[in-house]
Amino acid sequence: MNPLAGLFLALACLLGIAATGCVFELAYGDPDLGVTATRWILGASIPGTLVALVVAIRLNQPA
Repeated sequence: MNPLAGLFLALACLLGIAATGCVFELAYGDPDLGVTATRWILGASIPGTLVALVVAIRLNQPA
């Protein structure tokens, strides 16, 4: 595996975990960081996860 692809895959995992945590924070009560900050994190982490995953896949494809 290309090391840069591994870095983007790790980033996609981290952002996916952040998105999941934000969904649970918003669904089950008052978020620790506040509603506005949690929504911003969720809004940035969902497309960031998809972009990082696609970049990791494309970097790891053979030429």
